[in-house]
Amino acid sequence: MRAWVIYSLLRVGLFIALFTLLLLLGVVYWVAAIAAAIIALCISYIFFGRLRGRVAEELVARRAASSQPPSADSDESAEDALGSERDRGSES
Repeated sequence: MRAWVIYSLLRVGLFIALFTLLLLLGVVYWVAAIAAAIIALCISYIFFGRLRGRVAEELVARRAASSQPPSADSDESAEDALGSERDRGSES
């Protein structure tokens, strides 16, 4: 499974667990949501660093792959060859 999926699911699951715990403790829902978001952010920043690094590496690899020019397919090569033959025939 891709690292960003695991990382996202962990962060969302952590938020939901903390939000539920705070609601069970009797905290008002909007305060519980803000507190759960902040606590989940801190926990994920401290403990999920290696996974966050893998996500960053995947993004860099995807960005590098998309910036390379596409390779010519065999159909494109055949069309180019046919076009250049036609050009040579019309010049003579």
